[in-house]
Amino acid sequence: MSDPLLERDADAGQALQKRVKLRRVPLRTLLPNLVTLLALCAGLTGVRMAIEGRLEIAVYLVVLAAALDGIDGRLARLLKGTSRFGAELDSLTDFVNFGVAPALILYIWGLNGLGHVGWLGALVLAIAAALRLARFNVALDDPNKPAWAGAFFTGVPAPAGAIGSLLPIYLEFLGIPRTPIGMPVVLAYEIFVALMMVSPLPTWSGKQLGARVKRAYVAPVLILAAIFVALLISYPWFVLTAVVLVYLGLLPLALAHHRKLKLRDRALASPQESTNAS
Repeated sequence: MSDPLLERDADAGQALQKRVKLRRVPLRTLLPNLVTLLALCAGLTGVRMAIEGRLEIAVYLVVLAAALDGIDGRLARLLKGTSRFGAELDSLTDFVNFGVAPALILYIWGLNGLGHVGWLGALVLAIAAALRLARFNVALDDPNKPAWAGAFFTGVPAPAGAIGSLLPIYLEFLGIPRTPIGMPVVLAYEIFVALMMVSPLPTWSGKQLGARVKRAYVAPVLILAAIFVALLISYPWFVLTAVVLVYLGLLPLALAHHRKLKLRDRALASPQESTNAS
């Protein structure tokens, strides 16, 4: 004779297994996260290279982390593998790669010569990156943004801030000597970059750039991209310096374009308000 209690426990166990049956995760959701983890490895290894005195490799790895950061999001959207987990992982990785890593590299490179003040500058840069990323995550949930707002960030994005913050190191690699008098200027520049990251200044996001390319322009775009990569490999410090200076020069243009779009929306909304009032 069978024990009814054992049968009841067996049935309950089978029902529980059915309820907690694990779902298989599609591979397309894993690939973007793997790219994000590769970026994290690059950023952390950059810190190690800086500690070991190999600053050139350290800077290369931060630039590589920025490139991978631009790939993982596009890859997730292309493969339809976006997820909340991936977004959180990307944000945490960005803080390490574009907040902690550049701050430590700059401190090891030369800010340590300013003592506690230099360390304060590194802290400000890292904290600004954290605040910038937190604000970005909150802004994702804003349903009231106009359609054109997707073309802009609020403040300088963390990857651009990290690449821009390393400008003094690029200049030294180009042959501009480092002087004790120049270090306070470097500190002021790093604080400026930190303020730009947390500022309300609108900047072009670049997310919509290249989302759709006309067939006639595919070949020229590929050729230009290949030329840029070749120049970056052959003349990294000159290209990175030029990229940072051009980006800084485009900030006023982004602000002017943003204001123009806001004024256009206000002009379109005014006749509608007048009609509703009448």
